[in-house]
Amino acid sequence: MRGRGYFYYNRMNNFDQTLNELCETLREESSEQTFESSSEFEGRVRQVFAELLKSSGIEVDFAPHPHLFPDIVLGDFGVEVKFTEKDTWRSVANSVFESTKSPDVKEVFVVFGKMGGIPDVKWARYGDCVMHVRTSHVPRFELEIGATVSLFQKMGIPYEEFTTFDDHQKMRHIRDYARSRLKQGERLWWLEDEQNGSGHSLPIQARLYTSLNQDEKRQMRAEGSLLSPSIFKPSRSKHKYDDITLYLLTRHGVLCSQVRDLFSAGSVALRSNSERGGNYILRALLDIEPELRQAAQDLDDDLFVEYWGESCPVSDRLSEWLKRADALAQGWKPSEHLFQK
Repeated sequence: MRGRGYFYYNRMNNFDQTLNELCETLREESSEQTFESSSEFEGRVRQVFAELLKSSGIEVDFAPHPHLFPDIVLGDFGVEVKFTEKDTWRSVANSVFESTKSPDVKEVFVVFGKMGGIPDVKWARYGDCVMHVRTSHVPRFELEIGATVSLFQKMGIPYEEFTTFDDHQKMRHIRDYARSRLKQGERLWWLEDEQNGSGHSLPIQARLYTSLNQDEKRQMRAEGSLLSPSIFKPSRSKHKYDDITLYLLTRHGVLCSQVRDLFSAGSVALRSNSERGGNYILRALLDIEPELRQAAQDLDDDLFVEYWGESCPVSDRLSEWLKRADALAQGWKPSEHLFQK
């Protein structure tokens, strides 16, 4: 007796053939007159499916919910329709969370109409052509027909398995993928893990550091200093303030164009003592010791993993920071001056 797997396999082969016939029909039509919009193209995809599947008993919905994923549900199979007037096979796709995915769909395909260059229409399995994640207000898949390596191959997880994960599990894999692509000096916008209670959301409004009140400025300086011991490098060192700049931007939505001035300008170094001269960075940090202590207590451990490369218990953060500072400073030891009271 033939099992259910046998019939599913044959249905898959039959659907592949249906997709081939669909694309051939639409390719011929677009060579005579290109489709002018995504809605026109998707409407025609539905019509051709209805003609090809007439004898199968599968009905095509011509008035689906506008946010349903994928666009066309055909029993166990779903088809996401993509369209471009450009000469490219790449497109932004749905959210990685797939919160509006039809529960009936077991296998997802893409039908892509490319009207730029030589008009063409192709199809692919969704999991095979998703090749990247990009971020707008939410992380979204990016797909490309003909992609040599899929995103799920890079992550080592089949698409079908990824779709079974909850949002926290999905984001964990997406963050790991994003971190693997970071270049030197780059940081992620997304570090949150709500399941662990360490989440944050980036403020929707961008702010200039100069517009903050004094308490906010002191807090920002303290948090950035703690996460970035590189501020203790010699004055001519390159990139010594990069981590603070990126931290303020990605964590707080704060743009600071001259981070160096947070430690070397007289406005911060001379706050507690107006006498000029001496070690300005030391004087700037002595002035915010209370805020540094508070930052060591409050900052999420994920941030220390991200900026220091390892986890650090709350009780050890200041001593570890001073140890790193001593290793980077030249001609003096920050540990001999900071937190002596």
